[in-house]
Amino acid sequence: MKKIAGRRLALATAALLPLTLAAPATALADTQSPTLSHAATPPARMSTVGGALLGKPGTQANLGSGAPVLPKDLSARSWIVADAESGDVLAAHNPHWRLPPASTLKMLFADTVLPKFPRSEKHKVAPSDLAGMGAGSSLVGIKEGETYTVHDLWLGVFLRSGNDAVHVLSSMNHGVKQTVEDMQAHAEELQALDTHVVSPDGYDAGGQVSSAYDLTLFARSGLQKKDFREYCSTVRAKFPGETTKKHGRTTRGSFEIQNTNRLLAGDSDITPYQGIAGVKNGNTTNAGATFTGVAERGGRVLLVTVMNPEKKDHNEVYKEAARLLDWGFGAAGKVTPVGELVAPRGAQAGSQPSAPATAAAGGEQTSAKPVAASVRESGSGGVGVALAIAAGVLVLLAAGVFLVNRRWPLPDLVRRRTRP
Repeated sequence: MKKIAGRRLALATAALLPLTLAAPATALADTQSPTLSHAATPPARMSTVGGALLGKPGTQANLGSGAPVLPKDLSARSWIVADAESGDVLAAHNPHWRLPPASTLKMLFADTVLPKFPRSEKHKVAPSDLAGMGAGSSLVGIKEGETYTVHDLWLGVFLRSGNDAVHVLSSMNHGVKQTVEDMQAHAEELQALDTHVVSPDGYDAGGQVSSAYDLTLFARSGLQKKDFREYCSTVRAKFPGETTKKHGRTTRGSFEIQNTNRLLAGDSDITPYQGIAGVKNGNTTNAGATFTGVAERGGRVLLVTVMNPEKKDHNEVYKEAARLLDWGFGAAGKVTPVGELVAPRGAQAGSQPSAPATAAAGGEQTSAKPVAASVRESGSGGVGVALAIAAGVLVLLAAGVFLVNRRWPLPDLVRRRTRP
């Protein structure tokens, strides 16, 4: 893919908040019964999409003068660090190893389905909408017979990794089977050829696999959508509860949901990562812990994906991701890339619009001229999200063309907090 020079993109995330959950008892761990078995070592030959080195087993890195050494205490089966703007892969370890993705596959689900329904659309949940979920699925607490907006459902997907929200949205999209087919087709369009979709929620299923490389492609594509960015960077929100009738009055309360991404929200043994802005975490019996994140520091935006650390310490996947991000920010400009994040098949890499263009998804605009502005949007349940529009360069899939000069809305309050 042809490289396009440009101004760097500033990113950050929503207000740093504690992770004290107040969800109902139906919100369960994202852990399921085993259905797959996997080799302990990567294949000798893997896909070479993005570069020949990315198909080789083991760690691939070309350190230049002054570049920091890679962290020595990484135990993940697979990981990748890439520049979100240029697509350069700074370093990788078995990036094309096909492994169970857990709920990080929800990034592909969101990138595929999110543009299909306006956030204000309402849907009354039927029993059939919630059929077929695996035992022990992570749930946000959706109830049959209740009505939810699409905005509510996406908050449930991103914050609580709710398989119930995924199944309701899949039902709206003509069912799970159709949604799986749509996701598979979109993965192939993105050249995410390691991915085989069986269940839209990432639940362990026979033959369902992805790779650190593919998950990073999904994140990069999804982050070009305004709503995707908002949902994955939201730390907490109000979610609709059950409707009750008392003394002839009908009322419907709400409860708080908080993001399970520990680099975003923090935990007892980990603090929010400076400049983090999403994206998605997962954890199942077969996949172990998985995580894809995006962060900004010093005007540079990095993507990292970590899959299945062998060390089972608490929050290990986030700790290894943080160490890789630290390394990437220190190494950027001092290493020779070992590969690249490829453009979608239908994109014309390197194309630049001569006039502002409207994206196919979300109606967002691009332009070759920098813009600085700010907007304010209200979050679910009255939780406000302060956003700022900043100039930056990031490739964008819109109307079949890979465009540049993307404007990413930034959580302005946290952007100030995350500066050193």
